[in-house]
Amino acid sequence: MKKQLDLEAIFKYQRKFASDREWEQFHTPKNLAMALSVEASELLEIFQWLTPEQSKNIEKNTDLMKSVKDEVSDTLYYLLRMTDLLNIDLEKALSNKMAENEKKYPVEKSKGIAKKYNQL
Repeated sequence: MKKQLDLEAIFKYQRKFASDREWEQFHTPKNLAMALSVEASELLEIFQWLTPEQSKNIEKNTDLMKSVKDEVSDTLYYLLRMTDLLNIDLEKALSNKMAENEKKYPVEKSKGIAKKYNQL
């Protein structure tokens, strides 16, 4: 069984990490959004020239898998830091967004189809 994230513990750790370094001044929503985009791009770069099959089997390449884990962690760090600073209830926001997605992508119209909702 996988361990669940303890968001409050993560937020507390992130706050202390930033405070100890006096980085709160840099952790504005704008800067965090930019950092999040950079880290997501670094994750994308790992997969850029892989074939679909290679990407599915990336776990077999220890070095690449370490890079994936690092970039996923960096991306999550900035996302969670932003949600904490903006007081976003992540669970509620995700639940609301998924409810919207269910309406935009009804199963009978979208099953097995990779098109945007306005093209269904």
